[in-house]
Amino acid sequence: QVQLLESGGGSVQAGGSLRLTCRVSGYTYSRYLSYCMAWFRAAPGKEREGVAAINTDGSTKYVDSVQGRFIISRDNDNNNTLYLQMNSLKPEDTAIYYCTIGQFRCKVVPTADYYHDWGQGTQVTVSS
Repeated sequence: QVQLLESGGGSVQAGGSLRLTCRVSGYTYSRYLSYCMAWFRAAPGKEREGVAAINTDGSTKYVDSVQGRFIISRDNDNNNTLYLQMNSLKPEDTAIYYCTIGQFRCKVVPTADYYHDWGQGTQVTVSS
């Protein structure tokens, strides 16, 4: 059974930084397949939206609202740890952040319906 555990959230002032970590366990990988790991977020009253994604080959995708401020990365030794470095945080970044993994190659940041497995999320709160 796939388990995803997010951590690193917290409360910061606008302009601050946070680094989120996602640990994946129970996922069966194949060296012959491509995987797209991604971070999503859900603000109060809004649907879950993709933020950033990274392919097995290390290529990354971002939505416009975080381009240049967020950096997604993965543990180079394995696919089991995903990171999201968030800089220059804004109040509109306030949300619960989730990580996920899917067996496909992403050309853009996917929508949530591409994924089946989710963690509990980690809360990020940015005050002005």
